[in-house]
Amino acid sequence: MAEKPKGKGKRTEYAGADFEREFEEKTIEIRRVAKVVKGGRRFAFRVTVIVGDRGGRVGAGVGKATTVPEGIRKATGRARKNMRRMNVYFTTIPHVVVGKVGGAEVLLKPASPGTGVIAGGGVRAVMQAVGIQDILTKSMGSSNIHNVVMATMDALDQLTSIEELATKRGKDSKEVKPFWDRGKKNGS
Repeated sequence: MAEKPKGKGKRTEYAGADFEREFEEKTIEIRRVAKVVKGGRRFAFRVTVIVGDRGGRVGAGVGKATTVPEGIRKATGRARKNMRRMNVYFTTIPHVVVGKVGGAEVLLKPASPGTGVIAGGGVRAVMQAVGIQDILTKSMGSSNIHNVVMATMDALDQLTSIEELATKRGKDSKEVKPFWDRGKKNGS
């Protein structure tokens, strides 16, 4: 039987530090919110955080606390719990999709390689965290950052793989791929 290594647990601390480096965390928004009570207003901070591995996994979390560091800690924990794998197609997405949350709508369109991330604010942060490098986006309706981030997550959840999309439409997967990957027609 192998003996357990003696010491103060430095091996586990190192492994934990390695795990922390694996994910990219971005604090999207820190907003002061108020609850009206009998004696006046109670202030707290609402923090929105995105966590991703730049390899197709991403999660969003919201934390509320009386101090900012505590809010960030809560939001980061919730974002890690909510991490989900998204269907990406190389450096873009397989098809056009619209996500809606509250009054915010986010349109995501695939883009050819070299286009870059054409997005603003919260949408850009989510795209970078999931690892998408070429995409066109449009945020419509409400500009509330929290709702825009959640609408982006909703849109990414709706994505299906090229194979699933082809079977759903009754076509070959080559016909469903984005136009820049279909190849030239008629052999020219």
